[in-house]
Amino acid sequence: MSVFEAPDFHEHEEVSFFSDAASGLRSIIAVHSTALGPACGGTRVYPYASGDDALTDVLRLSRGMSYKNAIANLPLGGGKAVIIGDPAKDKTEARLLAHAQAVNALGGRYITAMDVGIAHADMLVMARGTNHIAGYDQPGKTGGASGPLTALGVFVGLKASVKHRLGADTTKDVTIAIQGLGKVGMGLAERLHEEGARLIVADVNADATRQAADRFGAKVVSPDEVVFADCDVFSPNALGAILNDESVPKLKAKVIAGGANNQLARDAHGAMLKDRNILYAPDYAINGGGIICVAGQIFSWTDAEIEQRVRAIADTMTAIYRRADADGRPTNLVADTIAEERMKAARAGVKAAAA
Repeated sequence: MSVFEAPDFHEHEEVSFFSDAASGLRSIIAVHSTALGPACGGTRVYPYASGDDALTDVLRLSRGMSYKNAIANLPLGGGKAVIIGDPAKDKTEARLLAHAQAVNALGGRYITAMDVGIAHADMLVMARGTNHIAGYDQPGKTGGASGPLTALGVFVGLKASVKHRLGADTTKDVTIAIQGLGKVGMGLAERLHEEGARLIVADVNADATRQAADRFGAKVVSPDEVVFADCDVFSPNALGAILNDESVPKLKAKVIAGGANNQLARDAHGAMLKDRNILYAPDYAINGGGIICVAGQIFSWTDAEIEQRVRAIADTMTAIYRRADADGRPTNLVADTIAEERMKAARAGVKAAAA
């Protein structure tokens, strides 16, 4: 399959394939857009069944990063990298260093970060081979570990959603069902508990749910039950495609606001939620705290500026909701439109400056 004929090719600026016989590296780096700045997005290590599957994933992910960075008002474009292999068996030091050289080959047009299959120790290895890398703990630098600030962004975005849909300035006495109690979900639960929310929680990790029950007085249900819990807000912080043909008609929540990626199985499910008068917080807008941390490290922003930008996610959500109301369109499509307008304006500015 030619890249240009790939179903998920979307005017990508550059798609590069790398093979290193000595290490066994096979990787793809996709740069979707550099309209707003150098393309930034993580490297994923995954045992793809075929090269076509890897290409599909990297094209989708890189485009998603363009929209994520644009909606967060960051001076970054969108890119992504995938390494074909099992992270438990194939992630050797030699392959990571070969991938660092692949990143270098793009001359700074792409900056890599962490994604599925990449750990902090792997970032340290790749950093020996490239300076075009960010999003991990580095002594003397801001940014780094993004879990706490991602949770903060989801929290302020959720509060903006509650304000818009329920008319409440606080989550006190609001019933919120949280699916997933990882770093983001648990951090979100802690902030909501401090504000007086009533929590329902679910996770495959029994220790995590027990901790939430003990610390926050949360009601524990199964990961399947939590989706259809009797609540004001459903907050997905684990699985993707959780909002689909089967789940949307049975939702009881009035608001969907969580940190999980790719919550909508398809774009059309945003319209289904709108038809049911359920307010949906576009996932890539509300969970932008992580990429804001990465940007902070790239551009040496202070911790205060990084936090200020994360808290501005609340304003972003409010702007999306108001425009969605005015236009009568689903919130996910409105978020896409705002991101596209920002990229288009930036491209127009570059062309005007070059003329």
